[in-house]
Amino acid sequence: MELDILAFAAHPDDVELSASATLMHHIEKGYKVGIVDLTEGELGSRGTVETRYAEAKDASEIMGLSERVNLQMADGFFEINELNKRLIIEQIRRFRPKVVLANAISDRHPDHGRAAKLVSEAAYYAGLTKIATEWEGAPQKAFRPQAVYHYIQDYSITPDFVVDATPYVERKMRAITAFKTQFYDPANDGPQTPISGKDFLDFILSRMRHFGRPAGYEYAEGFTVERYPGVQDFFDLD
Repeated sequence: MELDILAFAAHPDDVELSASATLMHHIEKGYKVGIVDLTEGELGSRGTVETRYAEAKDASEIMGLSERVNLQMADGFFEINELNKRLIIEQIRRFRPKVVLANAISDRHPDHGRAAKLVSEAAYYAGLTKIATEWEGAPQKAFRPQAVYHYIQDYSITPDFVVDATPYVERKMRAITAFKTQFYDPANDGPQTPISGKDFLDFILSRMRHFGRPAGYEYAEGFTVERYPGVQDFFDLD
């Protein structure tokens, strides 16, 4: 299946927190969207690998994804190397997305910035014909996405553009809290982490309000670009 948008995440729940409203907006417009999680989130203080898979499945159904893949890289220890680039190149050539989303270019969690660079480099190399890859025993054709955009996570980064998230806020919060072991749940007596309190969910909402206000939206999600986009008409811009 070819996809229009393929979002990469260092950990299951990264996309839900930062770009899920944007994905749902495009899905409702008829675009096909998928997520590739690089790791299983096995170093998380709460939950298990098994619960993360179940939670990711629930979140995917809430968002309406066409595909979700986990590359099972080592949480906390994956490297920017040839093996991991090839794993990502295979997925880009498999799904041939026009747009790739990747983690924030710099963030509190070291995996996020490293994943951003890894995916960005792989997206470029996916277009080189002399890099040979296979999928299910068949050689893959070179393919390079039109754009790589980085969503914004914990650190405050000024976005290059924002997407109106207002109609999808309730579903976004349901997709986030589908990860029951990770986020606020009064019934969960697991260890407290920087993301497990109610204040973190409040932060997500306030961040979206902050991004939305300058654009005239109640809520928005923000993104940074690797190259500035072009427009044909001033009125294509809000």
